[in-house]
Amino acid sequence: MRLLHTMLRVGNLEESLKFYCEVLGMKLLRRKDYPGGEFTLAFIGYGDESDNTVIELTYNWGVEKYELGNAYGHIALGVDDIYTKCEEIRNQGGKIVREPGAMKHGATVIAFVEDPDGYKIELIQLVTQGSAIKHESQEQFVSQ
Repeated sequence: MRLLHTMLRVGNLEESLKFYCEVLGMKLLRRKDYPGGEFTLAFIGYGDESDNTVIELTYNWGVEKYELGNAYGHIALGVDDIYTKCEEIRNQGGKIVREPGAMKHGATVIAFVEDPDGYKIELIQLVTQGSAIKHESQEQFVSQ
C-alpha cells in the first residue's frame, strides 16, 4: 500500500489553486467537474500521482466556507531554505502564522503558513529535520 492523497474541502477553488500552485509551487495535475453531484475535484502536487502523494481539493458548488473543527492538524512540506521560502510566501501575499524557528522542545526548524481556507501548512527545514529525527531516535534508544 501507499498513501495516495489528502483531501481538503475549499470554499473558493480558484483562490486555493492560486495559493497552492503559485505561492507553494505545486502543479495542477488534473481537474474535473461533476455536474450531477455539483462538485469539482482538483489534484495538485509536486510530482505525478503515480510516484507522489498529492492533495485533492474538493469544491462543493455553492459552499463558500467550512468549519475546520479541532481534529485537523496540518499538512507538512519539506523545504531546503525555510527562511527564504517564508519570505517568498509573504511576498506573494501568503500568511505566515508562525515564523521560522526551532520547534518547542526540539531542534527541527519549522514554520507555519495558512491557506485561504485557514488550513495550516507546516514547513520543515529538511537539513534539521533529518538530524532531529536521528537525535530523537537516539534519545529514545538511550532512555529504554
